Amino acid sequence: MSRAEMRRLGWDELDVLIVTGDAYVDHPAFGAALLGRWLVAHGYRVGIVAQPRWDTSEDVARLGRPRLFAGVTAGALDSMLAHYTAFRKKRRDDAYTPGGRAGARPNRATIVYTNLVRQAFPGLPVVIGGIEASMRRASHYDFWTDKLRRSLLLDSKADLLIYGMAERALLQLAERLAAGGHLGEVPAGGVLDVARADFDRAYGTQRSYLVLPSHEEIEADPKKLMTATLALERQVHGGAEWATQAAGDRMLVFAPPAAPLTTEELDALYALPFSRQPHPSYREPIPAVEMVQFSVTTHRGCAGGCSFCALALHQGRRIRSRSRESILAEVARLTRHPAWRGSVSDVGSATANLWRARCAADHRDCRRASCLHPSICRNFTPDQSALAELLRSIARLPGVKHVRTASGVRHDVALLDEAYVRALVGEFTGGQLKLAPEHSCDRVLWLMRKPPFGKFEDFLTIFQRVSRQAGKEQYVVPYLMSAFPGCTEADMRALAAWLRQRGWRPQQVQCFIPTPGTVATAMFYAGIDPDGAPIPVARTDAARLRQHHILAPASPLARRDPSAKMTARQRGARSCHRPLT
Repeated sequence: MSRAEMRRLGWDELDVLIVTGDAYVDHPAFGAALLGRWLVAHGYRVGIVAQPRWDTSEDVARLGRPRLFAGVTAGALDSMLAHYTAFRKKRRDDAYTPGGRAGARPNRATIVYTNLVRQAFPGLPVVIGGIEASMRRASHYDFWTDKLRRSLLLDSKADLLIYGMAERALLQLAERLAAGGHLGEVPAGGVLDVARADFDRAYGTQRSYLVLPSHEEIEADPKKLMTATLALERQVHGGAEWATQAAGDRMLVFAPPAAPLTTEELDALYALPFSRQPHPSYREPIPAVEMVQFSVTTHRGCAGGCSFCALALHQGRRIRSRSRESILAEVARLTRHPAWRGSVSDVGSATANLWRARCAADHRDCRRASCLHPSICRNFTPDQSALAELLRSIARLPGVKHVRTASGVRHDVALLDEAYVRALVGEFTGGQLKLAPEHSCDRVLWLMRKPPFGKFEDFLTIFQRVSRQAGKEQYVVPYLMSAFPGCTEADMRALAAWLRQRGWRPQQVQCFIPTPGTVATAMFYAGIDPDGAPIPVARTDAARLRQHHILAPASPLARRDPSAKMTARQRGARSCHRPLT
């Protein structure tokens, strides 16, 4: 955004400035655009500075000092994951940058951008958020330095951290500051830090807290990272508890997560006038736009709670769905887009077949880590027949030639409704269907919180039958993972034997990356499962490579670093998330 654009809008100053590590694309899959549109719709003037230079504060300062606060996000991915592979080698591309070039955002982008805002606007409140801040909100293991790090709020010296989907918390903050309030009260979905000496006076007597092991306690005993991680997971899923964590002379205060947006609020959000185009100043294409430009998000949240995935910890486990009418209206708008060619590339979310899924239980009393593991909860009810009809209704819209489901599909849930599987495979699969069995060893799958391997084999049987009946030559593309905590070389050989038996040569194999904040990363760091039992962990690069090469022997380059050639789409699929706010 430029000063000239502000003048055209009749704005002499901003209320809120958003600084992001992604290129600016006015699309609901890009968090900065989504939040910017949301705040503008509520009457606030919002400017976005995308991928500023980090050796000067000039780019951050060019729109002027905002009236209320600045928001900072690293972008759709943790900046270290965006830059480095599973073997800590520099990536050669960045799908969220014009031309796909790497290096347009710094390492630890949230910290760098916060410092730039401080330089440009001394005294301005700075709020950090997005996936990097969400998953690093407490003490966490950092794979790229092989060290325990403090909360990103402390390391960035920001005023407030907002975790999860930020619409509600950001709007509450803007309203409070516009009314002359201050940051002292923690909003739902917020994290604040105070001096430990002041905590009891300021917060300690107001309520009871879930007390996490301190940073120093985790450093002394790595097993306590599992305790802290599971506690934060329960806080997100339950939605009601406050939590604290001490780090040195500071105390972090974690508010309960913000309430998810309602169906009506989601419908209003996705009805905002997104152009679905990159900013006109860009001269090169942005690869991520090609992936999602004509995709449609149907819901938020993920009931799976896979132990290696950030999604349920960021968006929550409860599903919140848009209405059928809202989705159809969005597709109708797509058909009027100047770049429209007739194909809806994806209808779904992180897990496509959970649209309109409901839970009959009170989430505040639920003690399960997953609605789908170790088996599908009796209180969890998907509505896949409605999803099949939605896809057919989209296909009947004027101007729509093709409708595809590119999002991940939970095959265990799909098996509950064979009519849905027939519709998915026979009508909405374009030759390849992506599934994520991850492994063939049930012990490893248990640690991942994935369904038993037999469920995948059952789905394959139906897939092959329906494809034959439809007269279509189609294939399942399995996503597989090596070197997961608890996985051994013998487990990898068993998986390789199963693949050879079927004549499969897998293309989508990812070596496990311990991303911050997940239960699987706590397993990797502490060498235990969630119950505290010891598990084998391939910790060195050499041990991880041995496992990986059992499944994916490849070129000399890929042998040195098998994740170097993965595209951003594949990396996103491996971490089970689409772009997040």
